[in-house]
Amino acid sequence: MIRKQRRLVLIGSSVGVLALAAGLILYAMSSSIVFFNSPTDLADGKLAPGTAVRLGGLVKEGSVQRGANLAVRFEVTDGNRAIPVTFVGILPDLFREGQGVVTEGKMQSDGVFKADTVLAKHDENYMPKEVVDALKKQGRWEEGSGKPK
Repeated sequence: MIRKQRRLVLIGSSVGVLALAAGLILYAMSSSIVFFNSPTDLADGKLAPGTAVRLGGLVKEGSVQRGANLAVRFEVTDGNRAIPVTFVGILPDLFREGQGVVTEGKMQSDGVFKADTVLAKHDENYMPKEVVDALKKQGRWEEGSGKPK
């Protein structure tokens, strides 16, 4: 091989290796691109128990139950389905019924989501885009107010 051919082979193989690495990285990240899953997604059994995910939706009215040692049980709903959530720890100050929430944790085999982290909305108008879209599909969203009906 002459010098020019070796250089072209080296450049071509380098580009191939970089393309393969980029493809593997994108494939590995494809399952974590979703910001959170809705209660309907989890209730449909799309995820195996024990898989770490984010669950987002609204805290169902009348579902918050406080227990001993900072234990809290509540339900997160998207209007179609509700998922029971357990959490042990201090909840954010803005956490309350009827408000947007994103929880991080694992779905257990008994259908209860065990949260490690609970994130509440940061102001009166914030709600995750996916929750707004789900509420609009169900006709439970008032377009001008920025709040659920």
